[in-house]
Amino acid sequence: MTTEAAGGGGGGGLGVKLLAAANVTIPAMFMFVDSIVDTGNNNDNLKTPARCNFPPYGRDFQGGIPTGRYSNGKVPSDFIVTTLSDQLLQFEEYIGKLKGIVGEDRANSILANSLFFVVASSNDLANTYFVTGIRKLEYDVPSYTDLMLNHASDFLKGLYALGARRIGVFGAPPIGCLPSQRTLGGGMLRDCVEKPNQAAMLFNSKLSAELDDLNKNLPNSNLVYMLTSTTLYSISSSTLLITALKLRIKGVAGVGSWSYHPTEAAYKIIVKELMTKYIYRLA
Repeated sequence: MTTEAAGGGGGGGLGVKLLAAANVTIPAMFMFVDSIVDTGNNNDNLKTPARCNFPPYGRDFQGGIPTGRYSNGKVPSDFIVTTLSDQLLQFEEYIGKLKGIVGEDRANSILANSLFFVVASSNDLANTYFVTGIRKLEYDVPSYTDLMLNHASDFLKGLYALGARRIGVFGAPPIGCLPSQRTLGGGMLRDCVEKPNQAAMLFNSKLSAELDDLNKNLPNSNLVYMLTSTTLYSISSSTLLITALKLRIKGVAGVGSWSYHPTEAAYKIIVKELMTKYIYRLA
């Protein structure tokens, strides 16, 4: 697969040309995500206090300027192309603008043939459940992952109702191996924390089964379960790989990650795995 992009954005897929197997042209790509692939929308558009528009974020990005990307440089959406209810509303607004530009028939064709990516599990587990502990007062891990699954399923159905057909859905990574989790719960040796990893595996098993059901019940849908756990675990655990990635900020970069979010070098490895393993299933 080859990609061409007129810019490094991560939202509406403007100026994007994706060529998949058999020279099939995919007119656009849309990403509905958490902070892992945000390219700066959190700076102005979302109702959240979280910000990363200050150093050392962005120090390896073009110009060395923080852009709102939660990384030292590029994030996965940059590599692929060069919360949830709010995002659906924004997407509906985008569809209205698209129809005004190209007409309803062409807009429907673009939506049906575009790629959509959904990421919505990392923050819910790592921060909302295990760090803040707010949800622990109401839910144990099985019931909380059920809640997450219900929200994810409703979102995907809503996306389908708006015209999306090719949807890649990311499973939860091994969040217990993130530097922030290892610092908080990994002891003196900062080992991976087992409970968050077990919760991620439980959610992933439920998500995979739900996507199978949705594919059966939503005509012409192609929902692909995408998992990066092996690569993320290797990046978080391997000293040799850390050296190869040339991570230079001790205490901030940690092990391939800025406390919670991977570095540009780590993102590049992760996206390469995703493109190799899954992209042709979305063609």
